Amino acid sequence: MKIHEYQAKELLRKYGVPVPRGGIACTIDEAVAVATRIGGSRWVVKAQIHAGGRGKAGGIKIATSLEEVREQADKLLGMRLVTNQTGEEGRIVRRLLIEEAVSIEQEYYIGITLDRAQMLNTVIASTEGGVEIESVAAHSPEKIFKEYVTPCRGFLPYQARRLCFNLGLKEKAVEQGVTCLRTLYTAYTGLDASLIEINPLGVTDTGALIALDTKVTFDDNALYRHPEYQELRDYYEEEPLEIEASAVNLNYIKLDGNVGCMVNGAGLAMATMDLIKLAGGSPANFLDVGGTASAKTIEAGFTILLKDPNVKAILINIFGGIVRCDRVAQGIIETVKNVAVSVPIVIRLAGTNADRAAHLLQQSGLQFTVAKSLSEAATIVTQIVQSRQ
Repeated sequence: MKIHEYQAKELLRKYGVPVPRGGIACTIDEAVAVATRIGGSRWVVKAQIHAGGRGKAGGIKIATSLEEVREQADKLLGMRLVTNQTGEEGRIVRRLLIEEAVSIEQEYYIGITLDRAQMLNTVIASTEGGVEIESVAAHSPEKIFKEYVTPCRGFLPYQARRLCFNLGLKEKAVEQGVTCLRTLYTAYTGLDASLIEINPLGVTDTGALIALDTKVTFDDNALYRHPEYQELRDYYEEEPLEIEASAVNLNYIKLDGNVGCMVNGAGLAMATMDLIKLAGGSPANFLDVGGTASAKTIEAGFTILLKDPNVKAILINIFGGIVRCDRVAQGIIETVKNVAVSVPIVIRLAGTNADRAAHLLQQSGLQFTVAKSLSEAATIVTQIVQSRQ
């Protein structure tokens, strides 16, 4: 679950991470009022959307007067901001973060996330602050430093010091850096985050460290422990179909292809999308209806898939382990009779009672294509989509 920058800063401030003074504004007058309350003569006006690359896209502006704050707020509020992470559709700016402008002499990147290959939380640091870390990894990997954290020992002081030395921090800055890094790791574990980024972490002209831009993503699997996070969710920033799917406990992620996928199990869903790509097709979504797929969940899945106008065919790939394939087949038949399905459907069922399931589908009188293997199903659905283009 993603949250806005201003929300991330409020959470990190509570843990003691240094952040600039600022406030949120949803109107032009509120933006001016926040700037007035902060005081000073320079402010940063920042569009709040769930995407990076805002600065390059014109979503972050410097204002040197209250009138300029008003002008920039007027330009940003309501605009459709398109960045390298939003796609062509962009995001509508509904909130602004107004902050004091801070004089910075040096910028760094700090991040904490799970390294799945190492199966350990990892603290990442780089001297290339203010730059997308993906670009640094691609062009200057030697400028990225990592410390792996074992659960039994935690993030130790010597690891934080080593990162600070690698960044080239000197004297008092090292002490501040160690404190900042360890505080950030405490926040990472305390918040049940899957990602925390500070980019950039700035060194001011007085030598102090300050988090100029922050990003926090919560671990969805831990949300049940944090009911208070629900109020941080911004539904405007989420895909409507993903919101609808989550309301009925389906795992759905919209992609940019044209083959709708309905699968039970995340691993099987990934394999299904891979085989569609290998066959020359393009998946339109990730949809996991769960290991105990029923007629109700299948109907909900169909409803969501059919709301995506890009879907030109549907591939259903169910493994009958916990659930019997004949029950799944009966659920598919009932759903297609009740829901107006206007695109071809390719079905592959394997596992318990798969033969009976195939018989039910073939005798249903409905227009299904039944495949015996996943690779065959992926090839058939790809050919169908290509023939309809």
